[in-house]
Amino acid sequence: MYCLGLISGTSVDSIDAALVKITGKELDLNIELLSGINHDYPDKLRATILEVAGGKPLSMEAYAQLDEAIALCFVEAVDKIKQNHPNIELIGSHGQTVYHRPPNQENIGYTLQLGRGEIIANLTGITTVNNFRVADIAAGGQGAPLVSKIDAYLLSDPEKYRCVQNIGGIGNVTYLPAKKEDNWQKKVMGWDTGPGNMLIDLAVQKFSNGEKNYDKNGEWAAQGNPYLELIEKWLKHDFFQQPPPKSTGRELFGADYLEQCWQDAQKYNLPETDFLATITDLTAASIAHNYQQFIKHPIDEILLCGGGSLNLYLKKRIQAHFPGSTAVRTTDEVGMNSDFKEAIAFAILAYWRYVSKLPGNLPQVTGAKQERLLGDIHYPL
Repeated sequence: MYCLGLISGTSVDSIDAALVKITGKELDLNIELLSGINHDYPDKLRATILEVAGGKPLSMEAYAQLDEAIALCFVEAVDKIKQNHPNIELIGSHGQTVYHRPPNQENIGYTLQLGRGEIIANLTGITTVNNFRVADIAAGGQGAPLVSKIDAYLLSDPEKYRCVQNIGGIGNVTYLPAKKEDNWQKKVMGWDTGPGNMLIDLAVQKFSNGEKNYDKNGEWAAQGNPYLELIEKWLKHDFFQQPPPKSTGRELFGADYLEQCWQDAQKYNLPETDFLATITDLTAASIAHNYQQFIKHPIDEILLCGGGSLNLYLKKRIQAHFPGSTAVRTTDEVGMNSDFKEAIAFAILAYWRYVSKLPGNLPQVTGAKQERLLGDIHYPL
């Protein structure tokens, strides 16, 4: 079956679209990536999304307009793929997260992804599955991360203990024990590790007066040196101490948090390059901190994916926090495209929902009370 996965992450850098050919049954799948593109939002729409995700209030009319505008951009991404691949049979659209509140003692969890699935289905003529996270939250889960079940069945190794580390705006990990272990599936773990690219991107935008959105290859940060005393201070944040299951987003590690970090740095008179190196190393150090706190078995490989896997300085800093026998690689090196892995995941989740009728969540990862079918199905007119 030809399935198209769509997602725009918390960085709001683009809509990722990945067309895959899925063969096999239930959990025993073969995945072939046929096409992948990045479709940019118009600048004005991207700015609005970032404002809303940062807490700007909206009227209901403005909310509806934003929801529809995002859906139409997702449709544009589908149309681009369809030009060369008109045989798409199913779409799995994550949409655009603008708000995420994990459950806690005071609140039931809540998550909101915009980009209406019914619009995508009707305008493309293709059955569309969206709204993947709410069923897990309704079952008491975090609604994230949702890729861990896919990681388990596509990237586990008979002998090696792996961590699949996605670095988007927020970082998340799937811990994969070696398949030689008894009941290895039950030992799979996953959670959000904290900031990924988000703080780095915000710092670059701040220092470049908006002329740059990200640090290409980490070249700017590589000119500085991380200030370890600041990183140790920041790692005392409550989120880093909280055991899994846990998830986070722009609400916790967004512009306000970066400003707090910048104020913390003022007493040390750090130049911009050193601050960028330090905020980059916070992502690397927080990944290492999470693994050391919550994973008991030595890790043979860390497989990076997402936009952060292209940041060579960040990759170097992650390796520096694992100086022993742990190899830091990318998922490309084991046969899974690192740029489009998240989009591929939502194509598979849609397939599991629509074709296989299989639950898409792992309760030990999200904290849900039970497995659930994920996603709402929208049929075209």
